[in-house]
Amino acid sequence: MKAETTDNNPIGNYVALVTPFKDDKIDRKSFKRLIDFVISKGVDGIVPAGTTGEAATLDYDEHIEVIELAMEYASGRVKVMAGTGSNSTKEALQLTKAAEKIGVDYALIIAPYYNKPTQKGLYEHYKKIAEECSVKQLIYNIPGRTAVNVSAEVILSLASECKNIVGVKEASGDFKQMSEIVKSAPPHFSLISGEDALTLPIMAIGGKGVISAVANVFPSQMTELVNRSLKGEFDKARDIHLYLLEFFQVAFIETNPVPVKTALYLMGIIDSPEVRLPLCPISQKNLEILKNTLKKYKLLDA
Repeated sequence: MKAETTDNNPIGNYVALVTPFKDDKIDRKSFKRLIDFVISKGVDGIVPAGTTGEAATLDYDEHIEVIELAMEYASGRVKVMAGTGSNSTKEALQLTKAAEKIGVDYALIIAPYYNKPTQKGLYEHYKKIAEECSVKQLIYNIPGRTAVNVSAEVILSLASECKNIVGVKEASGDFKQMSEIVKSAPPHFSLISGEDALTLPIMAIGGKGVISAVANVFPSQMTELVNRSLKGEFDKARDIHLYLLEFFQVAFIETNPVPVKTALYLMGIIDSPEVRLPLCPISQKNLEILKNTLKKYKLLDA
């Protein structure tokens, strides 16, 4: 059963899709196969061109192509939340405007990375995009990748002042900050987990779902974990969390999305585990760990 959604709030299990490559080009057949797979398992939405989708190594045209393909292959069956962020406000605006024209349901906008803007700079960045693009938007706060945390104060100000900013993907690991957001956010605003292993505790404090890398491999289980949590059935959600705990750890044994992409290849869902430099193939040692873990879950033959 899918999570109930409103016109504004992103709720449920959204898959942070990998971008399959073959000979350094987007592998359309594998991408369609992956999207059909996760949709068939009951996910609420898909997220093309995010961190897991290696957006940082896509050129502008490829970035748009991935979003267009996701919209085409989803064909209205689930919500589409496109990654459109950049460390340049100008480029983030261009990507968000393009995604809006394509017709996505939401734009996911990562905090500017490398620049290390002040909180005032972060506020102005998101406010400008919200003012110039009407598509519903989520802030993506992942200081481990961007080197800057978007504070609860900035997130709450934007949520209050910009009605088309409807959520935050939180991957800071700061439960005090997340609790402050849940406590004070307007009704149209959702806190979404940005870290698979923290989905259960984030939902326990009032989160509304997850944008999940692990859901590429375990789409139905992540959907059930979210739905159980939304219903307050935390004992049953905890059982799923503990069942997936080993894979939560192995999925990030190397830089995301290398292990998840390799798992999808081993499972026959995509045709190649290829990633783009500076990412590189999984080490032989960790490949064996990944294979053995997939066998434990009966996703590979023993």
